[in-house]
Amino acid sequence: MLRSGASRKQIARVLNAAYAGGLLSEDTFARRLDQLLEGRLIDPFRLIGDLNFRSSRDAGPMRFIASVLAALRRIRIRGARIEDRPILLALDWGGGQRELLVGRDQSCDVVISNLSVSRRHARLHFRDGRWILQDLDSTNGTLVNALRVGRCELHPGDRLIFGDEHVRVD
Repeated sequence: MLRSGASRKQIARVLNAAYAGGLLSEDTFARRLDQLLEGRLIDPFRLIGDLNFRSSRDAGPMRFIASVLAALRRIRIRGARIEDRPILLALDWGGGQRELLVGRDQSCDVVISNLSVSRRHARLHFRDGRWILQDLDSTNGTLVNALRVGRCELHPGDRLIFGDEHVRVD
């Protein structure tokens, strides 16, 4: 199981390395970091998918980052649609927020504009240090780790599917 926020921390490290390496301007770095830290839904490919690190002998971590980014590019080149890449759902595991409504309607806390997502698709409750997902009788259902659910506990790293939209819990 992943620790909460692990994916966001990894993306932040990549952004920091790109800024330090001169690949990002200060404004671009700040804008992308704001999107990463303030967004509820995060598309990792939009934040770091365009970065191209050159590997060198003395840059072990940079070589790892370069290989991850190269893999992302290969996936996209092989015809993966943008919708096939999971976006991150950044949850507050400290209890700052008690309930989130997920759906296509603009009044939802987490808005997913994919037409396969119901207007009010699912509700997430934070209770006793845990996030509980409840499907709200959505048309296309909700899957957690490839299993159709009505209600279940979420963990960092869980893969959710709302209609056709793939989301990973962070």
